[in-house]
Amino acid sequence: MATDQAHVPAAGELTESGERRRDFIYIATGAFAAVGAATVAWPLINQMNPSADVLALASIDVDLAAVQPGQAIKISWRGLPVFARNLTQAEQDAANKVPVASLRDPQTLAERTKEGHTNWLITLGVCTHLGCVPLGAGEGETKGDFGGYFCPCHGSQYDTAARIRSGPAPKNLEVPQYAFKSPTSVTIG
Repeated sequence: MATDQAHVPAAGELTESGERRRDFIYIATGAFAAVGAATVAWPLINQMNPSADVLALASIDVDLAAVQPGQAIKISWRGLPVFARNLTQAEQDAANKVPVASLRDPQTLAERTKEGHTNWLITLGVCTHLGCVPLGAGEGETKGDFGGYFCPCHGSQYDTAARIRSGPAPKNLEVPQYAFKSPTSVTIG
């Protein structure tokens, strides 16, 4: 006995329209959760961006015209001291005579200065041992045995190219990013 009755789904059995409805609900719920997560995450991520006062210190312009050969000035950049030294020809020659292979952190003077401005050595004034500020940039300060910088905290000594020559410091004084805008004007950062 055959009957022409439409199939009625049993309990728990889904029809094609029921499956589509459930898929839509899953997708809508997932999309809603993703938007909610993004809304919560954005302020947390955005707060890690540097503030306006930090961005303002990202770079500074320095006029070096008043710095005579053999003199250095101290500049504050990003809360750190920066030494800008106008090397004499004798200081450049002394730095170039040092065998690079004998250095703890081998770098030539040319690698630490800009082409055409080899008399200007610009470094962070932070000892690479424990972060003290070395002497040697100010008038009458001890320059150490190598004529560069001397760290009074633990005795690290740097040469005229600010390369580590003795003491516990593991590396040379760091050279920040900088660019000359004119022969005596430099932008640091």
